[in-house]
Amino acid sequence: METVNQSISRRKFIKLSSLTGAALSLGFYTSAEGEDIQIIKPETAENLGIELNAWISIDSSGKVTLTNHRAEMGQGSFQSVPQIIAEELEVDMEKVSIVFAQGNPGKYGSQVTGGSSTIRGSYKKLLHLGASAREMLIEAAANQWKVNKADCYAENGFVINKSSGKKLGYGELVAEASKLTPPKNVPLKNPKEYKIIRKPLPRQDTPAKVNGKAIFGLDKKLPGMMYAVVERSPRFIGKVKSFDDSTTKKIPGVKHVFKTSREVFDHQFEGVAVVANNLWAAIQGRKVLKVEWDDSGFEHYNTEQLYSKMKDQLLKGELISYKTMGNFSAAYEKAEKKLEALYETPYESHSCMEPLNCIAHVKEDSCEIWGPIQGPDWIQGDIAKALNLAPEKITVNMTFLGGGFGRKAFTDYPYEAVMISKEIKAPVQVVWTREDDTTLGPFRPGMVYQCKGGVTKGSIAAFETRMAGQNMGTQNPGADKMAYNDNVVEGFLEPYFNSIPHYSFGDTPLESPMPVMWWRSVYSSTNGFAFESFIDEMALAADKDPLDFRRQHLHNPRYQDLISKLEEVSGWKSRGKNSGYGVAITECFSSIVGEVVKVSKNAEGKLKINKVWVVMDCGWYVNPDIIAAQVEGSIVMALGAATKHATHFAEGKAVERNFDTYKMPRITDTPEVEVHVMDNEEKAGGVGEPGLPPFTPALTNAIFDLTGKRIRVLPFNLEEV
Repeated sequence: METVNQSISRRKFIKLSSLTGAALSLGFYTSAEGEDIQIIKPETAENLGIELNAWISIDSSGKVTLTNHRAEMGQGSFQSVPQIIAEELEVDMEKVSIVFAQGNPGKYGSQVTGGSSTIRGSYKKLLHLGASAREMLIEAAANQWKVNKADCYAENGFVINKSSGKKLGYGELVAEASKLTPPKNVPLKNPKEYKIIRKPLPRQDTPAKVNGKAIFGLDKKLPGMMYAVVERSPRFIGKVKSFDDSTTKKIPGVKHVFKTSREVFDHQFEGVAVVANNLWAAIQGRKVLKVEWDDSGFEHYNTEQLYSKMKDQLLKGELISYKTMGNFSAAYEKAEKKLEALYETPYESHSCMEPLNCIAHVKEDSCEIWGPIQGPDWIQGDIAKALNLAPEKITVNMTFLGGGFGRKAFTDYPYEAVMISKEIKAPVQVVWTREDDTTLGPFRPGMVYQCKGGVTKGSIAAFETRMAGQNMGTQNPGADKMAYNDNVVEGFLEPYFNSIPHYSFGDTPLESPMPVMWWRSVYSSTNGFAFESFIDEMALAADKDPLDFRRQHLHNPRYQDLISKLEEVSGWKSRGKNSGYGVAITECFSSIVGEVVKVSKNAEGKLKINKVWVVMDCGWYVNPDIIAAQVEGSIVMALGAATKHATHFAEGKAVERNFDTYKMPRITDTPEVEVHVMDNEEKAGGVGEPGLPPFTPALTNAIFDLTGKRIRVLPFNLEEV
């Protein structure tokens, strides 16, 4: 599969597809009434005024080109999306290339690569797209041979006559196939018939990333492009009071120094841009820039104050109720055993390996953007509003992303690049240093959870969770600050709501100037630690095996099957006495993941993570190797957040600035991970994020099993346990 990085318009796509002769091009759309998807040709769509999703084109050489509307940030969509198409199309993956689409929500709907949504949101449509193209090619061959269509079949890029054995390549058939009307209601393969899907095919973007041919945001260059770095307020919403650029302007190559800003939720975050004809000059100019900040009008919190405030709010009972059943208070009072625990999780930086960057070129009546962008449609809408231009005048081009984790779905860094380009009237690449990326946020919000539970006759009789922390959803302009946080139950297993007779979930929102936003698996990354740690504590109170206790409360065959598989692969029932075993099961983006962690102590008495067993039920899936890779990456990220790093604040500023203090897990820290994928007929769930939430509670539950020490505050130092 050739990895093509350029963006492409619909007209240009059709034109390019015809360079080698006729082409069969198809796309799909869904009616406003929400009817089944319709597969049609681009020329038909154009006549009807319809914007098509996911164009597929086969040219006269047999090459298949697919326009992918989502970003590739390491999660594997660049392999998985064409793998879906190739299965029903019956074509060799080597003959499939993929190009990034430009931002256009009217055409593609949501293009935000987040919420583990790329495959689960599109797989059925992509299957139908490939199947429709295949059937048109078969029909074209049958017409040419003057035989019944049922006497022909497709295989490996050819249509074959069952009787004569004759075959025609797809490239020989596209001219005639392109004249046909796409069929409706094409039957799809039974998963048992798959030849490509569910096979561990190697990712074909890997060679380009290894040999340097893949274009990431920092690799993109434009003629006449300038470079900029920005000195931003270290206290987030501080204002520029004054600046002295006299020394900065003496740096060779520095061309402009001026005040700028980026929009972060309901605030304009100010800074001073240093623009030069090379990045080194811009960075050196920034180092000698002198800025005086106005930091008045908001609290300069430190970490201890933030957590003290969260705990005070929980103790005062200032709760916004979200989800309740029965009468928790009454059931709790009557319970045979009562438990209460407080859990804390830290603020975290995203720390993508590729720091933020963006290129913008603002002209009088248009704007074009290039960069590592998770949400091109959001960027298009945001910039159109900022420049007072029609959305179609804003072109957003995606490159490969060196990690995203939610941070690169945000609109602030392209906005900043656009404002700088507008000021200098030239294309500019704005680059964030590692220190910028680590200290300026937005961050994953720190959280405090108060959990209370009652156990009667070995079962959960009452369960309550109160969450204190910043609500990501109430930062936007005009948001209701007292609205409940509907993510307070994120990560909690759905069957618990049926088996627990009395429960209560709510939150008490923290107001803080620290900007917060999504982080891999969003609220599940913190909720899961509290939920699954407390479930373990309740199992102990009930004098039940932790895995059996979960099985007892999860009255659903899908969850029961996952537990049985997890028990089998981990050897749960035969675990030894000299090791600690912990389990956790969470639900995230329509996938259920169970993990068992084994820990022990070495000869020096230091704690060691021996192994992690993972069972993922993501329903319908594409590539087990990509799933395993995403689970492994999720576990490493969770390990870092649990035991290595956190963002702290002092006098309103982030303390950790680079990887010397915001430490990352090393290879030697990483345990063996064994991943198993469940086979069933469920709808596709997410893969990129759901593997993260269960790891930390499984780890801390294992540590308790080995040492008797219950860990409720993150991060903690493994060497000090």
